[in-house]
Amino acid sequence: MKKIEDFGLFIVGGGPGDPDLLTIKAFKVLQRAEVILYDNLINKKLLEIANPLCKIVYVGKKPYEKCTSQEEIHELIKHYIQNHSVVVRLKGGDPFIFGRGFEELLFAEANGIPAHYIPGISTMQATGFSGIPLTHRGVSESIWAITGTKKDGSLSKDLTCAIHSRATVVIYMGMKKLAEIAQTYITAGAGNTPAAIIQHATLPQQKKVTCEVKDIESAAQSAGLHYPAIIVIGNVCAI
Repeated sequence: MKKIEDFGLFIVGGGPGDPDLLTIKAFKVLQRAEVILYDNLINKKLLEIANPLCKIVYVGKKPYEKCTSQEEIHELIKHYIQNHSVVVRLKGGDPFIFGRGFEELLFAEANGIPAHYIPGISTMQATGFSGIPLTHRGVSESIWAITGTKKDGSLSKDLTCAIHSRATVVIYMGMKKLAEIAQTYITAGAGNTPAAIIQHATLPQQKKVTCEVKDIESAAQSAGLHYPAIIVIGNVCAI
């Protein structure tokens, strides 16, 4: 008799980019996968782990372009689980950190589908590969992870609160909001706060720029940085 952990939907974090950073548990599940529904940001080399008979389906979402809706992804999960024992939902970074993975887990459970979460190394942890720690004794007392683009397209107002803390501020999905981020800091009198943008973290083509947050938009343009990238703001960027 199969254990519940042996079948169902597996919501898997693919990590920040480097395939060697995949967890062992995720590796084993990918080997057993009968269907993989994968995101735009995962390293395609991870798909090579799967059995050649595995059905691989792209359900990516490129920002500001046509994408697979969340509703369509839910329907695909329900469709494939009817005839397959192991369906993997493969996401970049960690699925529960701005990855909408928990929405898919709730959908699965609401439809009687066994669902399992396998975490991945989050994108913000990958800042260490470019020499920026998330915390450092005497410099940063906490971490504040913020979405740069809420469901309605706006920048999270939590940023205004985070500015007044000693936290390292990490902004996901914020490359289209650089001017607004800079202005928020300037308005708060914190425009000189050190900042960094890291693109393609952990990969050979990784690029980084550091600056004061008031100059973050022009610094990104000068360095040719664009999505996918993560923004880090705080004194850890100047260590």
